[in-house]
Amino acid sequence: MKVLVTGNNGYIGNVMCPMLIEAGFEVVGLDTNYFDGCLFQDKKYSGKQIIKDIRQVDINDFDGIDAVIHLAGLSNDPIGALNPGITEEINLAASENCAKLAKQAGVKRFVFASSCSVYGVAKDGLAVDENGELNPVTAYAKSKIGTEKTLHPLADDNFSPVIMRNSTVYGSSPLLRLDLVVNNLSAWGHTTGKLKLMSDGSPWRPLIHVRDFSLAFIAVLKAPKELIHNQVFNIGRNSENYQVRELAEAVKEVIPNCILEFTGEHGADTRTYRVDFTKVNTILKDYFKPSWNVKKGVEELLDDFKKYRLDFAAFQGRKYIRLKQLNFLQGEGRLNEKFYWVK
Repeated sequence: MKVLVTGNNGYIGNVMCPMLIEAGFEVVGLDTNYFDGCLFQDKKYSGKQIIKDIRQVDINDFDGIDAVIHLAGLSNDPIGALNPGITEEINLAASENCAKLAKQAGVKRFVFASSCSVYGVAKDGLAVDENGELNPVTAYAKSKIGTEKTLHPLADDNFSPVIMRNSTVYGSSPLLRLDLVVNNLSAWGHTTGKLKLMSDGSPWRPLIHVRDFSLAFIAVLKAPKELIHNQVFNIGRNSENYQVRELAEAVKEVIPNCILEFTGEHGADTRTYRVDFTKVNTILKDYFKPSWNVKKGVEELLDDFKKYRLDFAAFQGRKYIRLKQLNFLQGEGRLNEKFYWVK
């Protein structure tokens, strides 16, 4: 099976693509390369590559492709807040166009990386399943819901969209991100000996290791059509729902001399949701076997921080913080106000 992975030259794609190849898939990447040069480890995916903005794809990009894994998009809530209009253009309109072109080109499966953030503020602290109420509080989450709604009507006998509502990802990668909660806390602990929580530590977050995340997408490609056709899956494990303060305690367990600080400067985070992952772990149990937990992931991160000599200056720089890198490229005049390359 030949798979096109959009947004492959980022944090997740550089873990997922080698795993796809190892699993026997032929991989083609498509990325605009905003984060080229933001390397953390000493190697990354180096297979067949199309360098192109997701807004500029055409039908020829899907020639011979059997399945699409659609990761491309502005990647988190702070970036979405930077320019909600551009978030909608890239994350929603371009995603819809990508799916329609893929279908027209004869692609059989279109696996979309949505997000558990679509649940926003889950009521009563109960774990929400795929039929739960959607309460998005950010432009990013709204763009994910919008894309989901455009994909379902495209489903037919020859085209199977699959919606993957992913937990917040953590873990090491050749293109590391340190603006994700577990990675961020681990970097604070490693570089300063302090764990700073900007919120009061009460919000719930579902977490998933980047390798388990990738494994879920591989599972959807391997599973028979009748199990995945036009389905929505929450991607994670029920045991991996944590309050943010619990995450900090998990990091402190690995770095025992850390000092835990609740600054509370952001108050109570409005995004709080526990998620039920029973469906994916039942329907796809023969294909999806997640194995990571936060403590194991923090240990992996700390090993790599030491191996690649992460210090505080690098942690606070632009290489590992997506918003800082985009602001840098715009400040240098290399990206225009709509995030297109200028030079």
